[in-house]
Amino acid sequence: MGTANKIPGVSGGMIALVTGFYEEMIYSFQKINIKSLQLLMAGRFRKFFEYINFKFLFATNFGSISAFFSISLLIDWLMRTPAEKGLGLETEVWSYFFGLIIGSIYYVSLKVKKWTLKPYLGVVFGAVLGLIISFMDPMPPNDNYWFIFLCGIIGVSGMTLPGFSGSFILIIIGNYNLLMVDAVNNLFYALTAVFNGDFKMLGTSSLVERAERVRMIYLVGIFASGSLFGMVTFSKLMGFLLRRWHNIVIATLMGFIIGSLGAAWPWKTEDLDHHNQLIGYTRFIPEIDARFFIQILCIIIGIASILLIKHYENKRIKL
Repeated sequence: MGTANKIPGVSGGMIALVTGFYEEMIYSFQKINIKSLQLLMAGRFRKFFEYINFKFLFATNFGSISAFFSISLLIDWLMRTPAEKGLGLETEVWSYFFGLIIGSIYYVSLKVKKWTLKPYLGVVFGAVLGLIISFMDPMPPNDNYWFIFLCGIIGVSGMTLPGFSGSFILIIIGNYNLLMVDAVNNLFYALTAVFNGDFKMLGTSSLVERAERVRMIYLVGIFASGSLFGMVTFSKLMGFLLRRWHNIVIATLMGFIIGSLGAAWPWKTEDLDHHNQLIGYTRFIPEIDARFFIQILCIIIGIASILLIKHYENKRIKL
């Protein structure tokens, strides 16, 4: 889920929904409330951990955070390796995630218990809104602290709203590279330096680089605070909606997933301005060659991954 959250166009919430723990995650986040705070302040730690479903929250959040410093680094390398060296696999990676989204559409459709007019309208609404967002042009970056806090709220939406890619929204509002690449990498290098006993230098002897690294750590802290606020807020909203209008909500989320296909379209190039800032994408129809069939195979593998999860779920239910 953490890896998916970092890929623009792919939603960590979609992975949670497909793997069957989305609703438990939403209801667990809802437990972070006044009652849990009272239990914590009263020193009733065992009751506190039971109440907030700590084991589950720890597993999902630790796994998501770990992905930023492990699997997602590999995906970054695969997607950003210079094509002139003959190692660029960006389109193949996008193709896999494109297939993952297609498979998820089928999977999520099975979770709608009864298809009536309202769920169908929910699908249309979600798909249209998702496509509109997918084709929006990015804004310039903004490192204002209040805006970074807002980015945290928006960025976590990918966990609580399946099909709603928080990373892609961060691209649209201009802060993806700042927060999901530069800030995360700086935090990684700073933590590595601290673990090695380098508390003052933070992995660099340059005063300018050290000051920038400290600034990036501040940004990560503000972004994380916004994410926590957004996670609790969105989970309460989604929990209420799921209890009241389960079929319509799931169908709308399915529509979001359909709309995210526009953002995850594998065959596109980045449009940059004279400052090398992203200003949009140019999508195109690929040429049919040997590499095209490899990319189609990656899409099929992505779809098969979801079908494998579905097969495992059916087997688990029978047991």
